Amino acid sequence: MKIVIVGAGEVGSHLAKLLSNESHDIYVIDKDESKLAALDNQNLITHVGRPTSFEVMRNVDISDCDLFIAVTPYETNNVLACSMAKSLGAKKTVARIDNYEFFKKENKDFFTQLGVDDLIYPEYLAAEEMMMALKHTWVRNWFEMFNGELIVVGVKLRSKAKLLGLKLRDTSNVSGFMHICAIKRKYETIIPRGDDIILENDIVYIATKDEYLDKVIDICGKRQSRIDKVMIMGGSRIAKRLVRLSDGKYEFKIIEIDKKRSHDLAYKLPECQIVNGDGRDNEILREEHLENYDAFVALTDSSETNILGCLTAKEYGVKKTIAEVENIQFISEAEGLNIGTIINKKLLASSKIFQTLIDNDQSNAKCLALADAEVTEMVVKEDSKVTKSLVKDLKLPREMTIAGLVRDGVGYLVQGNTELKPGDHVVVFSLSGSMHKLEKWFN
Repeated sequence: MKIVIVGAGEVGSHLAKLLSNESHDIYVIDKDESKLAALDNQNLITHVGRPTSFEVMRNVDISDCDLFIAVTPYETNNVLACSMAKSLGAKKTVARIDNYEFFKKENKDFFTQLGVDDLIYPEYLAAEEMMMALKHTWVRNWFEMFNGELIVVGVKLRSKAKLLGLKLRDTSNVSGFMHICAIKRKYETIIPRGDDIILENDIVYIATKDEYLDKVIDICGKRQSRIDKVMIMGGSRIAKRLVRLSDGKYEFKIIEIDKKRSHDLAYKLPECQIVNGDGRDNEILREEHLENYDAFVALTDSSETNILGCLTAKEYGVKKTIAEVENIQFISEAEGLNIGTIINKKLLASSKIFQTLIDNDQSNAKCLALADAEVTEMVVKEDSKVTKSLVKDLKLPREMTIAGLVRDGVGYLVQGNTELKPGDHVVVFSLSGSMHKLEKWFN
């Protein structure tokens, strides 16, 4: 597949690196040569030029482009670039935006007529993830598949977890209500096999069903907490979208260091308490009674500040903390700390793009991109390789496992004796760089 990415900023560069591992032909366009130079050691082609130049698009032969992705910081350039690419023959186009009005369903036809097939709004995706984290406080990640028929959760195991010290082959007593599909241990994610032992501080990724959640919470040594009051450090666009998404469900207080932005927030979010001050200052946190809050969300421009802010909130006894960590290299370090849920816009944007790659009908595909793995919905096609044997006899690559399936609208956890059939919707956990192998097994 030929993929052209316009914009070599954080989102574009991250996408380019991920997709270049998936055996695609990747072209990256940016007018800033220094940004493209950072991609020189990747398996892709860079081109210096303006994102809205017909000449540049013809130079990369946009007419045979399968997927055109515009992720510059400027939404108008992204929309225009997609429109131009579509007119020159690009099969599918995706534009990054930062205006919620553009994102509304009633405006989709307008963008389709312009030649924009899909829109990515990373800040909105981040706010959605945070709403999910506030609802399910006991997990690091929560992902609903097939309209909630199957659920994949990421849980950090502490000393109270009943799973600790067990080999995977010895967990047959829990296989009826959960499937451990991956383990994140320090800097590595592994697809576990029978001999692998579950250790304290592992983040385990578990597939289950809604009716079994109480059992999963118990065996993981967790408990669900009620959230009423939320303090946010940093009045970013994500903060505004989070408050609006909550629709009055939570009582918010935002601490913002910039005076002008504080005034703007007070005007735009009259239902929210705004404090002009430095959220890193313990004196301010004491004055604002952080210890009385149920959740703390760190949304400043600095990953380090957000991590430290969450650690401080934990010291105050806050039950749930959420940090925006935009530096990918910090994520593994942050996961080893007691800071709760980690949100990264680049990974969320990647998830959206991967949906497009997996299936043209995105209602049939979802993907959760983690730092070094993906959780993917796949539809089993007629005569695909996964239908030829029982799951235990398929000899799947070590970097992937099938966690669950939905057949005729009913969810099931996959075990060794499960036989997949055409039309099944399955949940696959795979390590980064192996998505192209999924297509070989399921298509």
